[in-house]
Amino acid sequence: MSAVVTPGSVQTAEHSQSHRPDPNYLTHTKGFLSWALTLDHKRIGLMYLVGILTSFLLGGILALLLRAELFFPGEQMFSNDGYNQLFTLHGAVMVFLFIIPSVPAALGNFLVPVMLGAKDVAFPRLNLSSFYLWLAGTAFFLVALFSTGLDTGWTFYTPYSTLTQGPVVAATMGVFILGFSSIFTGLNFIVTINTMRPPGMTWFRMPLFLWATYATSIIQVLATPVLGITVLLLAAERVLKIGIFDPAYNGDPVAFQHFFWFYSHPAVYIMILPAMGIISELMSVHSHKAIFGYRMIAYSSVAIALFGFLVWGHHMFTSGMAEVTTIIFSALTFTVSIPSAIKVFNWLFTMYQGTVSMVTPMCYALAFLFLFTIGGLTGLFLGSLSTDRHLHDTYFVVAHFHYVMMGGTLIAFLGGLFHWWPKMIGKMYNELGGQISALVVFIGFNLTFLPQFVMGSRGMPRRYAQYDKEFEFLHQLSTVGAFVLGMGLFIAAGVLLSSLFRGRKAPANPWGGDTLEWHCESPPPFYNFLRPPVVKDPYDYSRLVYDNRVGGYVERPEDRASGSHK
Repeated sequence: MSAVVTPGSVQTAEHSQSHRPDPNYLTHTKGFLSWALTLDHKRIGLMYLVGILTSFLLGGILALLLRAELFFPGEQMFSNDGYNQLFTLHGAVMVFLFIIPSVPAALGNFLVPVMLGAKDVAFPRLNLSSFYLWLAGTAFFLVALFSTGLDTGWTFYTPYSTLTQGPVVAATMGVFILGFSSIFTGLNFIVTINTMRPPGMTWFRMPLFLWATYATSIIQVLATPVLGITVLLLAAERVLKIGIFDPAYNGDPVAFQHFFWFYSHPAVYIMILPAMGIISELMSVHSHKAIFGYRMIAYSSVAIALFGFLVWGHHMFTSGMAEVTTIIFSALTFTVSIPSAIKVFNWLFTMYQGTVSMVTPMCYALAFLFLFTIGGLTGLFLGSLSTDRHLHDTYFVVAHFHYVMMGGTLIAFLGGLFHWWPKMIGKMYNELGGQISALVVFIGFNLTFLPQFVMGSRGMPRRYAQYDKEFEFLHQLSTVGAFVLGMGLFIAAGVLLSSLFRGRKAPANPWGGDTLEWHCESPPPFYNFLRPPVVKDPYDYSRLVYDNRVGGYVERPEDRASGSHK
């Protein structure tokens, strides 16, 4: 399928728009205040995207500094304390400012109403306030992190967070504010999907991205308050000197771990469930085949959300829990892998006998399939009581975490960004450049983190600034891989940014998707649809054919004439 298009737009049966009366959402109004005070979900999603990608750039630079420091054993650029502060910064920025809000806040805000055929989310003002809460929390968080140096790790574990002299209270207040932003976003999506589905869009005619977003929103609303309460208790303990987590005041530091992981393990699914929703769309659209096992994928999203609340204890097998408790958590950990495996097998069967187009989004989707599978399978070693004793707090955990979070969330996020970029911006990017970026990212990622599995199995602890000579070669491989990965990400950024200036106008449906966002122009009009769209099977591609005149897919003339799409 060609990615080079000619100027033009697709006219569908639902909304013939040869003379569009309204400009698109990007040009509807102009000026700083028109963006700063906008209630348009698409503009809010775009502003989230800019902020989130800026946070990712910061976190990525910190990661490269960490890997550069570890290229040789011994002190290089940073002292031991400086190294500890650096990985605290890297982890906190990546988790709280990038991975958690990446898909729901940016792509979710843009896509959910358009996929529903709606004009906006249910609560537009709440949506804008959630963005400004994210900005406020980010500012608070970064000022606290960079001011005097914070040395607690991104988890703020006690007793580190109760003994250190850094701005712990300020940092936890930043997390508290960011939590409210997450809750507002989740609440908005739940109400929007429940109340604003158009006639004919039943639960089992929704795109799977909406199922994943709905399940994620439930976790955001139910789990995030636990983190908010935890950081408030931590701040109260530091300020009022009362005994909650600090053993010096008869507090229990393990209680902090229970509170923190009760939120943070569901938070893993806040990160990965939307990514799975993206992959479901990409696998179907770019295989030009109906998704295999639609209902099972939909149910598995809900199952993952529910199981996510029950498995937090596997982070704490070495904390001294009762043997029966550890056995229960271990069994639940293995159980949660079942719905994830259902998705993987269904994606594979979706590709089987499909017409797979190896365009950039599909390249990232295939990379996700490989990397996430490694991340999931290595999690079984950490869920097993016998092997976790040896691997706990080693580089094996670092590698597993990154294969799930980066190999999962980041790679899917990039795939989704390339997939919906023509719809969001109205410009096509250079396809060869996008494919090269996917290949370089894939090679760099594996070169970075595969050696860490070996280091961890040999006993290399994580978070250490120094290491023995026997680990030097593996650390050097990992560092080289990190810079290759960084180069791939910069290539991806260059491809997308260059399309803003040199890309050709995108058609309404460049890939052949049949969910509702592909039935409005690119970029969408201010109110998304000038006429109410007709709801149909979102994964039936039999009505669509590629039209060279517009460089995209259009409905077959016979189907348009007969009205069989209704």
